[in-house]
Amino acid sequence: MRILVYPHDMNMGGSQLNAIELAASVKALGHEVVIAGQHGSLRGTVDELGLEFIELPAPGRRPSLRVIYALRREIAQRGIQLVHGYEWPPSLEAELACLRGPAIAASTVLSMAVAPFIPTGMPLMVGTEQIAEAERRFGRRAVSLMEPPIDTALNRPGLGLPVDEPAARWGIHGQGLTLAIVSRLAHEMKLEGILAAIDVVASWDAGMPLQLVIAGDGPAAETVASAAAAANDRCGQQRVVLTGQLDDPRWLYARADIVLGMGGSILRAMAFGKPVIIQGERGFWRLLDEDSLPEFLWQGWYGSGQGTRFGASALEGELRRLAADGSLRRQLGEFSLSVVVQRFSLDAAARRQVQFYEGVLASDANRRQRASERAAATVRFAGYKLGRLAARLRGTATADDFNAKAALRTEPDLSEVRS
Repeated sequence: MRILVYPHDMNMGGSQLNAIELAASVKALGHEVVIAGQHGSLRGTVDELGLEFIELPAPGRRPSLRVIYALRREIAQRGIQLVHGYEWPPSLEAELACLRGPAIAASTVLSMAVAPFIPTGMPLMVGTEQIAEAERRFGRRAVSLMEPPIDTALNRPGLGLPVDEPAARWGIHGQGLTLAIVSRLAHEMKLEGILAAIDVVASWDAGMPLQLVIAGDGPAAETVASAAAAANDRCGQQRVVLTGQLDDPRWLYARADIVLGMGGSILRAMAFGKPVIIQGERGFWRLLDEDSLPEFLWQGWYGSGQGTRFGASALEGELRRLAADGSLRRQLGEFSLSVVVQRFSLDAAARRQVQFYEGVLASDANRRQRASERAAATVRFAGYKLGRLAARLRGTATADDFNAKAALRTEPDLSEVRS
């Protein structure tokens, strides 16, 4: 197969890193795979993995005609059979680029909700059982599950990473427990939990000292930096360390005693055998253990709590359990590693991805999506744009709509997930 993979961004982030690593693994299985996108910090990762990179023009408004025409040229020149867009803007641009042409478009959405204006006939992969079920009920005809895969060769204990030098450079003293957050510093989803973690560490008085290391960058960076500086001033010591974005944060996963976060970052921490506390919204924090695993396998590595004001106390309660019990930390770290190895390995995911591609190319229904489906998607997109305009006029617009609100439309059957 000849496949073009189009991540939604080429800067560090879980969805795009998954797209690139999966593309390299699919190529290793004997297929022709290229990456397309705008230049960003992950370009080096593309090169390291031996993938060809096609630079697309800056998009402007999405979907972008400039990008669509560029994709059409690549499809024609390279004989591309399938264009795989990640998240809604690349998915729509891939769909329009393939319109009335020889190639077929497919989509992966790893956000917490799927944009309703992605055509219902477009082959779709999502990251959780819950979202897959919700989208089938919405009327999508071809929905598959692709849980975020982890390269367990590049992310595992015992890699011998250079940990001491960067730890000393950033002032990570190792006196007590080191907590780590590796995250995009975004206002939606991320910021609430990061600020709660800073607050907990700043007020910590439970015996075992804590130091929190936050690696990442983004639009909320100034807010995070201000909160960290205030926390350190209040404590009279550097309890919160900000590294900015790390091109390779694996040394921090290896150095950490406990990792906080959500999504792909948590899975990478688990691959390093670390105990993890999953962050969500509205004050959600929960330790990963045998009791909580079915919940996360159903809804993803995320959750929704009872309210923002409960976040700091929820996190503090989970941290106290871990800080007081070294054997529990070791036990849960081993449990984390076993979950990743058994369920989230990159090799198994690549084979599932190839099966998905083969099914898309073999299906006549996917080749001839109904005009009515596209028309309905166009109406929903127009409604979305009007809603965005109204939100901007009210001053309530968010930067990342479909990661800012989760699609919690169904209740899990945890007995099935356990099996």
